[in-house]
Amino acid sequence: MILASKHMNPFEQFHAWLEEEHSKHQLRFPMACCLSTIGIDGYPNARFVSLKEVTTEGFIVTGTLSSQKGRELEQNPTAALTFWWTTTERQVRIQGDVFMVSKTQATQYFKERNRDAQLVSTVFDQGKKIENFDILKDTFLQQKEILKHKTIPLPDDWNGICIRPKRIEFMDFKTSRLHERTVFEGEIGNWKSYCIQP
Repeated sequence: MILASKHMNPFEQFHAWLEEEHSKHQLRFPMACCLSTIGIDGYPNARFVSLKEVTTEGFIVTGTLSSQKGRELEQNPTAALTFWWTTTERQVRIQGDVFMVSKTQATQYFKERNRDAQLVSTVFDQGKKIENFDILKDTFLQQKEILKHKTIPLPDDWNGICIRPKRIEFMDFKTSRLHERTVFEGEIGNWKSYCIQP
């Protein structure tokens, strides 16, 4: 159980759980998480993304701002992240407000992506309709050849998205079904924690 007197900082708890999961299992996508937004049509929307970093400001993912998730976050800058770690059988749920990181930070995150990921973000309009996948593949290969000796710059509509948490729940699954759930609420530097029933 996470005790309020012992773990008053949910960021430290998150890092501890993440490190334990990584030490026990070599995941192909170790930072995968589900990003949920409020859809423009009013329906919830969710997709898996990769956590880039946890800073003192919040949890950072990246993406194209002209995409559906980008447009949804522009209209309603709130989001949730959900992590499920299979080996340790733990879940972390984060809810918070969203803001964009600086262009300097975004450029650094973009540089850290592999070249094919950079190309995809540069060449395509994420989420837009296409005639067929053959055209998409041909376009990708053509641009890959054209840009093979060039540095791929940060696209204008690509950025880092920071979720500044207001609520974080840690859930440790138990075979008894008496799952241990601890919630942190408040804001950075001023957290209150309590336990909730399974």
